Amino acid sequence: MRILLTGGAGFIGSHIALLLLERGYDVLILDSFVNSSFNVINRIKTYLDNKDLKYNLKIIKGDIRDKRTVDNIFFESLKESKPIETVLHLAGLKSVSDSVTNPLHYWDVNVGGTLNLLLTMNEYECHSLVFSSSATIYGLSDSIPMSENHNISPINPYGKTKVAIENMFDDLYKSNKNLWKICSLRYFNPVGAHPSGLIGEDPIGIPNNLFPFITQVAIGRRTVLNVYGDNWETRDGSGVRDYIHIIDLAQGHLASIDYLNSNESCLEFINLGSGKGYSVFQIISQFELSTGCQIPFDIQSRRDGDVGVCYADISKAKKLLGWAPKKSLEEICLDGWNWQIKNPNGYT
Repeated sequence: MRILLTGGAGFIGSHIALLLLERGYDVLILDSFVNSSFNVINRIKTYLDNKDLKYNLKIIKGDIRDKRTVDNIFFESLKESKPIETVLHLAGLKSVSDSVTNPLHYWDVNVGGTLNLLLTMNEYECHSLVFSSSATIYGLSDSIPMSENHNISPINPYGKTKVAIENMFDDLYKSNKNLWKICSLRYFNPVGAHPSGLIGEDPIGIPNNLFPFITQVAIGRRTVLNVYGDNWETRDGSGVRDYIHIIDLAQGHLASIDYLNSNESCLEFINLGSGKGYSVFQIISQFELSTGCQIPFDIQSRRDGDVGVCYADISKAKKLLGWAPKKSLEEICLDGWNWQIKNPNGYT
């Protein structure tokens, strides 16, 4: 089975690619490499070669907004008598702060790129799609855990682009309910790294997320971790979030492919998270306990738009996909640290 994986060189995409190839899928990765490194591809190949696994992997450097590039991928696959059967669509921009500064760019890449992809898929009669959505679509709320029926009210352009894409899926599915098979996966906070330490998270510039900031402080790339608020109405006063190991998240995509293959048509919106809430101080303590590193931190004022507690209700993923996260918080810390010490400067 041939799969097109857009954004397959990114943090999430690279881990999905590795699992797909291990399972024996024929994988085409389309990536612009604007926010990723080609070294990721070499690492994936190294891992598979070391395990003496035969695999079919092809890399196309290109932009999902380029109709000619996307069309050519589907056309060449048909010529090879290996049509693309399913698309895993992860390509897009994802910085919340950057989306506030450059909203039109986010609408162009995320929404325009997805529209271009869907048009091409429809032309080539490929109607099976797994999409990378986000919990940011839920907006501000202390209602927990968050189910898929939670109020959709994003507070930033990034989240709004994800909602627009999900609305596009809804319209598309309703236009012919016997044709399309779509799973839109709403991620919470993917963290950690592949246990081998060959691939992991390598954010460009200052990390926007807690966990890569912690590992960079531990390795000496950053001097101190900023904790935004210690007076939340939580057990220890710090904010509580849902963190899921990247391997568990990647496994959720494989389970989604299996689900699509077992259905004639469907449109599902599904949370992927750990289903648990971990506080900032809890993450710091566990990381220090697991690694022996000390993480100096400063308490800062709360940020606008933050909430005290946010974590996922994952009962739908368990029921529909037969999927549940297996990795512990300790494994998240150990695997994330293993990646960081083996790659102190990331992929560079």
